[in-house]
Amino acid sequence: MSTLSGKRILLGISAGIAAYKSAQLARLLKQAGCEVRVVMTDGAQAFITPLTLQALTGEPVRTSLLDPEAEAGMGHIELARWADVVLVAPATADLMARLAMGMADDLLTTLCLACEADKVMAPAMNQAMWRHVATQRNAERLQQDGWRLLGPDSGDQACGDVGPGRMLEPESILTELLSTTAPAAAPPPGADARGLHIVITAGPTREPLDPVRYLSNHSSGKMGYALAASAVRRGARVTLISGPVSLPIPDGVERIDVETALEMHDAARRLAADSDIFIGCAAVADYRAAARAEHKIKKRKGEQGMTLKLVKNPDIIADIASRRGPADRRPLVVGFAAETRDLELYARDKLIRKQLDMIVANDVSNAGLGFGSDDNAALLLWRDEEGEGSENLPPQTKSRLAEAIIERALYCLGVRPTQ
Repeated sequence: MSTLSGKRILLGISAGIAAYKSAQLARLLKQAGCEVRVVMTDGAQAFITPLTLQALTGEPVRTSLLDPEAEAGMGHIELARWADVVLVAPATADLMARLAMGMADDLLTTLCLACEADKVMAPAMNQAMWRHVATQRNAERLQQDGWRLLGPDSGDQACGDVGPGRMLEPESILTELLSTTAPAAAPPPGADARGLHIVITAGPTREPLDPVRYLSNHSSGKMGYALAASAVRRGARVTLISGPVSLPIPDGVERIDVETALEMHDAARRLAADSDIFIGCAAVADYRAAARAEHKIKKRKGEQGMTLKLVKNPDIIADIASRRGPADRRPLVVGFAAETRDLELYARDKLIRKQLDMIVANDVSNAGLGFGSDDNAALLLWRDEEGEGSENLPPQTKSRLAEAIIERALYCLGVRPTQ
């Protein structure tokens, strides 16, 4: 069961292009068992309609402070008292400025002032606006006033700029909420991982061709980060070996940043011997350039193509799984398989051929699942002292999927759910 189950979330949406992500956020919160009510500013309605949010939450969407029907019963005060958490996503620079000044000139700002619940916001704006001294001053003031800021993230922006200011992805926001609402004294229902060290690789690797180009893939790192958050909630010591991604570090997780497959391999070899479970979730590039060009490779007049010489990268998960000598402390090894056809056939072959204890197989040809998505489905295959087993996990959020994967890995290790 989600640690958010039963929580009453007041989702505030202000006027930014990132408002389209709020629909997915509302859906994820509902799937996590939350009661969700939405308040939108006038500007937010230019980006997404109240009807969309009403369909996703099953609750009427409030848009006006001066709604005669709602205010006949002091509706804004009742709504402020109802909420366990106020979550504003996206929070624009304008909204942050008004809240920092204590203004209450629309329904959302009025609720924020009237509500004594926990307050969280996910800023979203142009990178120059986020960097502006006034916005930074407002962000600091809001945190002093008790607001928790999630993000912003860095990356491509709708205006064409690149930099900090992107709203965190909905699943990352959900993960952050889960990490702060989980009880500190005990893990969630299921197996207790206290005393265990779990090492997880996540994200893509980048294999440089020259100073400006590289080979990579579409991995966002979301699945690996969700696994790390799940493991640490169960009390494990978690080390996350991460390729280049734009995701916040889950609370309580140690992250080691790497770029290339060779760097990830070195970190994995160093940490695996001190781990109880090793999860290879990263999408490691199979090949790298035989030689990196010292300068940018230039197009030559008349040439219609280019030939690259590639060499094979080490198979990290197979290397960790093969360490069975007396000097090596071999962890339980969990691999991932991203396939586009014959999912079980290829996954079972990989499980046996690479000497894994468990494998998580994804059909990445399914639209809306896998790389870059907030949702996924998986086929779990494993081999332990009780024999072989399998389980199909239907489409769900990666956070929920991560809970099932960690639970199964702990079971394979011999850790049983607590009563």
